[in-house]
Amino acid sequence: MRLLCHPDSCDSPVSAIEIDVACERSALTLTYIVSGDVKRVSLPEAVVPARADGLWQHTCFEAFVRNTGSSKYWEFNLSPSCQWAAYRFDGYREGMAMEPGARDPHIDVHSGATGFRLSARLDLSGIPALQANDAWRLGLSAIIEDESGGKSWWALAHPPGKPDFHHPDSFVLDLPLPPLR
Repeated sequence: MRLLCHPDSCDSPVSAIEIDVACERSALTLTYIVSGDVKRVSLPEAVVPARADGLWQHTCFEAFVRNTGSSKYWEFNLSPSCQWAAYRFDGYREGMAMEPGARDPHIDVHSGATGFRLSARLDLSGIPALQANDAWRLGLSAIIEDESGGKSWWALAHPPGKPDFHHPDSFVLDLPLPPLR
């Protein structure tokens, strides 16, 4: 799948972002493949993997997950620094809280001259509400910061207006879950 660049984005050094998704009942594996002039992308330095807030203010990859038919959703931020965040929302931008059931994701980053890849495995088994349904609906996105601080916003779908990854119209990927064993 390809992410689309929002029209309000700066002139991005990134030419394309593709994403591969693998789903298990209790885990989601996401691989973001970024192509372009990556020397001009501002990538945070690698640090010890840990939770951190404000990751979306710089180059960051995101996944929004909700049960089909529910307004409650979860936001996962994945930084090339290997920092991460997980939040729960009761509705559209309402009731934001840190998700205590989120486990440390495994984040792997590889960079080359013409692109980089961020892979993350999200263990969702500690979030019972996500296990209680037969399907998830996802919104997948990325914020790319260039070397001068300009930003481009990428998503599977953009609602009208300014970039808004939380908007219900951004949740466009339906994933049926494998049956419980």
